[in-house]
Amino acid sequence: MATPHPVLPTTESEHVEFKTSFTDETIVSLVSFSNAKGGTVYIGITDRGEVKGVQNGKETIAQWINEIKNKTTPAIIPDVEVILQDNKTVVALRIMEYPVKPVSIKGRYYKRTGNANHLMSVAEVADLHLQTINSSWDFYPDPNHGIEHISIDKITKFIEKIKIRTQNGINIPEIEFLSKMEIIREGKLTFGGYLLFAEEYCMISDVQVGRFKSETTIIDSLTLNTDLFTEVDEIIAFIKKHLMVEYIITGEPQRTERFDYPLDAIREIVINMVVHRDYRDSSASIIKIYDDRIEFYNPGNLYGGITISDLLKGNYSSKSRNKLIARAFKEAGLIERYGSGIPRIHKICHEYGIKSPILDEISQGFRITLFKEKVKLGDKLGDKLGDKLGDKLTANQKLIVTELRKNPSISLSELSKKIGISQTAIENNVSKLRKAGIIQRLGTTKNGSWIVTKK
Repeated sequence: MATPHPVLPTTESEHVEFKTSFTDETIVSLVSFSNAKGGTVYIGITDRGEVKGVQNGKETIAQWINEIKNKTTPAIIPDVEVILQDNKTVVALRIMEYPVKPVSIKGRYYKRTGNANHLMSVAEVADLHLQTINSSWDFYPDPNHGIEHISIDKITKFIEKIKIRTQNGINIPEIEFLSKMEIIREGKLTFGGYLLFAEEYCMISDVQVGRFKSETTIIDSLTLNTDLFTEVDEIIAFIKKHLMVEYIITGEPQRTERFDYPLDAIREIVINMVVHRDYRDSSASIIKIYDDRIEFYNPGNLYGGITISDLLKGNYSSKSRNKLIARAFKEAGLIERYGSGIPRIHKICHEYGIKSPILDEISQGFRITLFKEKVKLGDKLGDKLGDKLGDKLTANQKLIVTELRKNPSISLSELSKKIGISQTAIENNVSKLRKAGIIQRLGTTKNGSWIVTKK
């Protein structure tokens, strides 16, 4: 029997999908929700949120459930709710996050990203399974390299860093210590162990760094294929060599150096690059130093279903693609705590008085752009003695921000209708809000969404 339901969602989201009828696409959405945080497919609603209703009976729904069960592996069975809305019947198929991932439909795996379903790559399928068993690829034995391919001197330096950080003595042989940390497992070197302590040329740790005078003119470059600890130090040294520095007289015996970028932010970004990179991707990490910015690009999209929106809001729990590598960097004192990198970078840039960095997912990878441009006093919305963001916005801009918070997927034409001004006026105000760093567009014009980055 259908039950009245006073509130139905009006837009699709990462937890909501609309379908006018039951098809394989319905099962794709349920699989995507199973591989993420769960969700509901409403059958009888158009993708614009218009309730059309469906004709069904108990037998029809039983057939749907049976079809879902037969076409999925492991078999999933959603909860069913029949909803009566404006004398029209809507069927809600609700599925929880599946505990053992990934789930497939006819051998194909999907994940939920924003308000869309995406076919997963082989690497993403493997990552999702490893997350389920609380492991990561770098804990697995490297079939191409053994203990003879790593440097004892580099291991000794690593142990010394741990001794300094913990103030405890470590009095066991280097290889035995690596075994206790599971960097060597059952006498075999792991992928992570090879990357951390590679003695010579390491093909999969390729990093390209360049100083550019234009998009096509390079005046200096550095190529690295070495162990990860060495890469961090050499990348930072190369970047520092190309920074401008001013000397500030403070009255102290020694003058103070101020670089045009905060070195702490650069170090945080570089460490995050090295620790979180997808080393199974054959692409190199690339750093481009321009006159006005530095671009840091890493192969591999954000890991574990985290979005840029989550990063900007701080709305995520720490997940690492490379758990062994991350743990080694933490033990060496190079990471303060897991998951704090992006918030720390933003905080450092804010305190240094420069623009906030921009985060992008491009070309199957992740890029962070650091700017040297200083924030003008008038641009620091909300930074003055108790000022709120709204105190610096026009009435229309306040309305735009309010609507974007309520519906991040709203179009500019819909904003125009809701606020009652022309679309050109909406576009002008949105442009100003973006330049001020108050809002940011994620994804494409057609399928993307908005995020309000300042409260």
